Amino acid sequence: MKRGTTLFLRIALIIIGIPVLALCLFLVPEIANFAAELYPDIAYIKYLIFIDLYATAIPFYFALYQAFKLLSYIDKNKAFSELSVRALKVIKYCAFTISLLYVVGMPLFFLIAEKDDAPGIILLGMVMIFASMVIAVFAAVLQKLLKNAIDIKSENDLTV
Repeated sequence: MKRGTTLFLRIALIIIGIPVLALCLFLVPEIANFAAELYPDIAYIKYLIFIDLYATAIPFYFALYQAFKLLSYIDKNKAFSELSVRALKVIKYCAFTISLLYVVGMPLFFLIAEKDDAPGIILLGMVMIFASMVIAVFAAVLQKLLKNAIDIKSENDLTV
């Protein structure tokens, strides 16, 4: 398969990754400082926000890396291989991890929304949880389908 066929998807992954990096560099410190100003009596809330939001960035970028690997397998005509199944499995676990980290950090969203009277913050956290769960379920379904296709292909190879 020609390398250019997955070029659009590679560019899309880069376009997804750059804004998240910008958010991590510029917006997360602002959110943490804002939370520390809202709750000066619990100043460690700043570090909890840093830990939670930066901890979600790690599996996000690892999943992006696995998506790049999956696209390279497709380019090398290895789409129906155990390598692709493994990449989808890692993407699934990364998405579940992101969702779990946002669930753990949800009380921080509630604290900030309560003090600032901004229910949109809670909605934003819930959207992140829902979106990562959808990606995890989708990756799980693709993983299962790919595994079944590989099994059928290996059975056909043995019968011929």
